[in-house]
Amino acid sequence: MKTDRRTLALENRRISIRTELLTDQLVSQAGLTAAQAHMLFFILSHSAKGTSLTDIHREFGFSKATLCRILKQLRQSGYVRTEPCADDERRKLLFGTEKSARMEHFLDQAVCQAWDQVYKDFSETELQELDRLQKKMMRNLSVHTNSPNVPRRLDNREESSTTTQTV
Repeated sequence: MKTDRRTLALENRRISIRTELLTDQLVSQAGLTAAQAHMLFFILSHSAKGTSLTDIHREFGFSKATLCRILKQLRQSGYVRTEPCADDERRKLLFGTEKSARMEHFLDQAVCQAWDQVYKDFSETELQELDRLQKKMMRNLSVHTNSPNVPRRLDNREESSTTTQTV
């Protein structure tokens, strides 16, 4: 029997949406959404030198308009601060605040709890195979899209839990 590709694609979408909803529930205690938590993790992981909206766009592939909206919410909530870039006055660098540093452990636990639920009962071998297949799918899609995050994610580096995206 041939596998229904439409069902596979739909199930992938459902998994992603449900993972996002679960993560939203878990991080909502901090007044954040899953997207805000992932963005905040990225900013915190680059706090030594700062990061930019462009860097975040390249990492996650969201539109800059969406990222600006998320960033505005994070700044208004006191999780992120901006500083002008010394090399380019037009560019602003983003840094985590003390408030976000205090929340990092809670957010990490919440996100990991969501991932633990998604990958519950998977063996390490199954996770490695899933990882291999997802990278193959990303390579296939990179041929037809200009998604900025595709090539960077395909190397075999270890990714930290703060930059790994949900399924």
